[in-house]
Amino acid sequence: MHEQRRHLTIEGDSHEALGQSRGEQLRATLRSGYERYAELFRLLGISEETERAGAQQALAAIASWRPAIERELAAIATASGMTLLEIIALNARTEIIALGGSGSHECSTLTASVDGRNMGVQTWDWHCELEAFWHTQIVDGPGYRVAGLTEHGILSKIGVNEAGLALHFNILGHRDDGVGGVPVHVLSAVVLRECSTVAEAIALIQAAPIASSSAFTLIDETQMVSVEMSPVGVRVIEAVEGSVQRTNHFQDPSLCSGQKNELYEPGSSARLALIRERIGTKTLGSETDLIAVLATKPGEPELTCRPDMSLGYGERWATLATIVTDPERHSIRVFDGKPPEAPSGEWVELKA
Repeated sequence: MHEQRRHLTIEGDSHEALGQSRGEQLRATLRSGYERYAELFRLLGISEETERAGAQQALAAIASWRPAIERELAAIATASGMTLLEIIALNARTEIIALGGSGSHECSTLTASVDGRNMGVQTWDWHCELEAFWHTQIVDGPGYRVAGLTEHGILSKIGVNEAGLALHFNILGHRDDGVGGVPVHVLSAVVLRECSTVAEAIALIQAAPIASSSAFTLIDETQMVSVEMSPVGVRVIEAVEGSVQRTNHFQDPSLCSGQKNELYEPGSSARLALIRERIGTKTLGSETDLIAVLATKPGEPELTCRPDMSLGYGERWATLATIVTDPERHSIRVFDGKPPEAPSGEWVELKA
């Protein structure tokens, strides 16, 4: 990892204590992270008024669904010197960004059985200007202990918990997406803290008030699936021949008709086709083999994303991290960089 990459150990016997711990540790940098997101919102045509209204809707959904999470977010705000709506806007950044309707390039995920263990790998692709504002974390409080990575002020993204459930994260786009449900980053935190198996996670997601689209790829010792979430329903994509492959378009036919194709196509389909072509010809006998599937060269579909620095903020996509989860060992390994650099790079391993 880069020397400056932060790691947070967030501990407390209550949600309020967890929020206070996170807010205190991020107090010096959280304001800057929020301001970069506010700048991105404006570039995408999302006014301050629209951002604030979206955050208020998200806050209402969180408060109704999991009041303790609202208290945790409020404690982050108090401890960091920020407003609650600013913290909510960070946690609902996916939903707020969707209001702008711009095209994007996002993550690629693959699961497989490696040496007899179910494992997952993904690239996390995001705006290179936000590279300074993510960190690894251990969250140890109410519910299961969680290890993973996330962005400053955001409760959760990719992770694994002490019960042996791993969660990978890909954004999708549906024409009915809005901000009136539980933000997907908050949903990720609740799944990892409350669920011990894929089956429990599916049940929780199906019962959650969802108003935006994403896919959680879920793995435990015996099962792996991708759960497609949208305002019009939740669908489960089962593993085929012991593998799940995920990019940024709906795979369930009933959800495809409402898809925002202009956001991720044709790139998402091209990336998925390349992953499937590779796993059809490779023996995935090690973690190194798994990572190699996502290593691409310039000119190939961008499983490894390199920013075009001739473009402006909002258009420069980069693979910020490469992540491997191992539910059986309750571990997550994070490389601060791209898959081609991973074999010789320095990884950080965290155990839940």
